[in-house]
Amino acid sequence: MSNIPENVKGAVDVDPWLEPYAQVLSERRFLADKWQYDIKHATSDGSIQSLSKFARDSYKSYGLHANPTTKEIVYKEWAPNAQRAFLVGDFNNWNPESHELKNKDKYGNFSIVIPKDSKTNDFAIPHDSKIKVRFILPDGSDIYRLPAWITRATQPNKETQKQFGPTYEGRFWNPPNKYTFKNQRPKFNLSKDSLRIYEAHIGISSPEPKIATYKEFTQNVLPRIQYLGYDAIQLMAIMEHAYYASFGYQVTNFFAASSRYGTPEDLKELIDTAHGMGILVLLDVVHSHASKNVEDGLNGFDGSDHQYFHSLAGGRGEHPLWDSRLFNYGSFEVQRFLLANLAFYIDIYQFDGFRFDGVTSMLYLHHGVGAGGAFSGDYNEYLSKERSAVDHEALAYLMIANDLVHELLPDQAVTIAEDVSGYPTLCLPRNIGGAGFDYRLAMALPDMWIKLLKEKKDDDWDMGFIVHTLTNRRYKEKVVAYAESHDQALVGDKTLAFWLMDAAMYTDMTVLKDNTPVIDRGIALHKMIRLLTHSLGGEAYLNFEGNEFGHPEWLDFPNINNNDSYLYARRQFNLVDDHLLRYQHLNDFDSAMQHCEMEHQWLNTPQAYVSLKHEVDKVIAFERNGLLFIFNFHPTNSFTDYRIGVEQSGSYKIILNSDRSKFGGHDRIDEGTKFFTTDLEWNNRKNFIQVYIPSRVALVLALDK
Repeated sequence: MSNIPENVKGAVDVDPWLEPYAQVLSERRFLADKWQYDIKHATSDGSIQSLSKFARDSYKSYGLHANPTTKEIVYKEWAPNAQRAFLVGDFNNWNPESHELKNKDKYGNFSIVIPKDSKTNDFAIPHDSKIKVRFILPDGSDIYRLPAWITRATQPNKETQKQFGPTYEGRFWNPPNKYTFKNQRPKFNLSKDSLRIYEAHIGISSPEPKIATYKEFTQNVLPRIQYLGYDAIQLMAIMEHAYYASFGYQVTNFFAASSRYGTPEDLKELIDTAHGMGILVLLDVVHSHASKNVEDGLNGFDGSDHQYFHSLAGGRGEHPLWDSRLFNYGSFEVQRFLLANLAFYIDIYQFDGFRFDGVTSMLYLHHGVGAGGAFSGDYNEYLSKERSAVDHEALAYLMIANDLVHELLPDQAVTIAEDVSGYPTLCLPRNIGGAGFDYRLAMALPDMWIKLLKEKKDDDWDMGFIVHTLTNRRYKEKVVAYAESHDQALVGDKTLAFWLMDAAMYTDMTVLKDNTPVIDRGIALHKMIRLLTHSLGGEAYLNFEGNEFGHPEWLDFPNINNNDSYLYARRQFNLVDDHLLRYQHLNDFDSAMQHCEMEHQWLNTPQAYVSLKHEVDKVIAFERNGLLFIFNFHPTNSFTDYRIGVEQSGSYKIILNSDRSKFGGHDRIDEGTKFFTTDLEWNNRKNFIQVYIPSRVALVLALDK
């Protein structure tokens, strides 16, 4: 291994199969390191700046900034294709000529200083008033845009829409009373702490058919998350998007927190309150693509098609399926914009990390589409100079982005990659040659569960296949396990609960009726699937809001096909609160599962040792971090004195039992029972215990210390 470049030697030490590709990995790391070097030396005085300083100085200088002492407002914008620029708005009665930005430098930056109002001695632009930037283009024409770094954009009222259409309006956000954070960020130790993520969308977080608010989420949903025992929230659809039904993935204004749910100060209060509960808050950040909107987005911002994005002419400028624009990550100013965006959300809103959307699309020139997106796991698909279609510039950007986030938040940063391809080294540290993500989403897991429920009877479930899928992950590259995703909640698909119980959920979930076979099976398997995924599938766990209690309906945002209805764009928490319905049982089990992990911890520990995958009995047994997990998936057979191998001798006790009546079970197990090991090898373990394991029940046992 003497020929392995030093900058990736650590990655090859972790995975020796990377050795033939060490040079490729080295070159990819070198590009990111070179860009970082260029950024650190991009100063006017020849000094060396940190990545953090570069990102922070950028968001503090570009866009609109109010000086509370002098009452001056400074505005800076990058628009290299424009000849002249003017700030217009309510403050100057939309006069197209009165406030011209001067000092266009060689990079295409315009700026203006707007002094205080001489009559009022206050800011010349009132708080929350409407603004736009006007550009004169080389051909003499003019265009109006929302400032690229705008921190607030709002939907126009009905009267404005009649006159100007549905284009979002830029606002000068400068509240006289800014929110003051009261709570410290929770610390997170990547090497030992568990991560239990509650993924949520503010707008749907109400039983009522409407758009819920930040304040409602703070008051009504945060206490639920705390009760359940999650220690992180992942917020979707925060970055402003003009089209609500895009689920937040067609971003128009990258620095503006969505105004649909309230004000920026409301979002700060939400995050601060979560921190007070000891809960990290992660942002679902969309740097993989941008909305094609022109008048209220980045597309064609300065009149060209290639300012922030690859040119449309070359074919790299738009996503073939998403109808969106693709960033030119090799551009220094694009790097500035995106890195500053991350620092902005960390500093201004106190987010604790990011789930990066669309990483697979970013990593490959084919964006994971078509034949190019069929990944077999062959290293040549990722690392061969001839066969791989990796976008080196996008990968380098992701490396630098991870560097920045961990530099800004050394005590709690979490970065998660939404990657289905399994790119090697994605979740290895940057300093050994990896891309630097802390986790990747285990995207094969929900697909497996849905496929099983759609295509196979319980009797035909392959225990070996289930275990293999749950444990098939790269050594020392952590994953976030989840049983179902937000995508599977969308209209056209079904949640796990709906696949299990379907229409019976509308008639048979009441405790006033005898349990039916469909509901009994559905509740039992819903719990088992979640616990098995939680305990075997990864180093962190994620749940999409509502799925913890078996939300009965899909998710469908208001659009032309449903007459703009909000009926399905909501989460029916009222079902959990109704003690006459069985949804409470699933909710209580989810809480017990999270709290059991909190106390005994199996996440973020070495992979489990699976001692049993019995295809006839449908029993799976494994040990992880000293705990013993037993699952009986058999639809009818219960087993008495069933032998389970266990490495460590002693007396074991039950710490979690899915058959409790509180969890919708049948109370068939005496939880006071102690299980003593017998000193005889069984299933390659030094000892065994004998347990009663009823049909469709899961048990977790721990040494009785």
